[in-house]
Amino acid sequence: MITGNKGEWSEIYTLFKLLGDKELFLGNKDIEKLEGLVYPIIKILRSENNGDFEYSIKDEIIIISGNEEVVKIPISQFKNKAQLLLDAIKINKERTFSVPNIENFMQSINCMSLKAGSSSKTDITIVVHDQRTKQQPTLGFSIKSQLGSPSTLLNAGKTTNFIFKLKDLNLDRKEIDQINAISTRSKIKDRISEIIDKGGEFEFIKTEHKIFSNNLILIDSLLPKLLSNIVLDFYSTEFSHLKDLTKEIAKKNPLEFDIENEHKFYDYKIKRFLTDVALGMMPSKVWSGKYDATGGYLIVKDNGEVLCYHIYNRNQFEEYLFNNTKLETASSSRHGFGEVYYKNGELYFNLNLQIRFIK
Repeated sequence: MITGNKGEWSEIYTLFKLLGDKELFLGNKDIEKLEGLVYPIIKILRSENNGDFEYSIKDEIIIISGNEEVVKIPISQFKNKAQLLLDAIKINKERTFSVPNIENFMQSINCMSLKAGSSSKTDITIVVHDQRTKQQPTLGFSIKSQLGSPSTLLNAGKTTNFIFKLKDLNLDRKEIDQINAISTRSKIKDRISEIIDKGGEFEFIKTEHKIFSNNLILIDSLLPKLLSNIVLDFYSTEFSHLKDLTKEIAKKNPLEFDIENEHKFYDYKIKRFLTDVALGMMPSKVWSGKYDATGGYLIVKDNGEVLCYHIYNRNQFEEYLFNNTKLETASSSRHGFGEVYYKNGELYFNLNLQIRFIK
């Protein structure tokens, strides 16, 4: 029996839905369909334990393995199974579940697992017909589903900690313990507030993980400092949406850009960062700048629509990421942040970066 969560079943739903629709619809920044902009799908490629398979779209769906035709399935069956699976995903309340009537169909089309074997950011590989270039590129997409809980864009870890020195602050052990003992619902924010009330100032020193720092510098040399400001604002203000945090930072202009002519320095750099995270950059691995998800994102909406955000259409993709992400507080005990500590006679405080989709 195959079991999975809503996000994992959404990958199979996407496979069925796209084979039934036979085309990719493009989305805008508000996750709505861009009318008149579509990519006809030539085929979908999938790797399984028992081989590599092509789902070729003709009058029927022809499944090919090793240049041999395995089976033909009417397109109507994919439409039907997509709807059945969508209904099953929506009504299920369990964290993980099985869908027996879909599992039988999956086996008949050599689809043996929920997740296709692929590179780190690519969930589905599609060959489309690009009507502008008259080419048929093979594109890897990451799938994000709104059918379950919102997914993370950047996962928290000690790798995503930012280290701040506490300036102009003298605390004895008792005072440090008192601050670290604050255990309210918004304990990190309240600890920061207490530090500031005592005259402390947060000075960004570095990220805890050198690879993450260098990945950020590769994207933009000022990103570590810029993100440290956004992280500090998140934990010390009421803002959490990345768009709002960026707007507030731009007003303060801590990097002292020349904004006389209203250049959007902060927006541009954050959008670039989000795009690189979305398509390949991971905090713990050396980032070469090469995208894993070579196509972009597929968004499964809660009404079952699948929308494409293509890196050819970079502006829409960047706006989608910028408009639909927020910072959130991960586990401070697990990731080692949110407490005052001494090191080499100085006081420090770590803050963590985790980014999640809003919906």
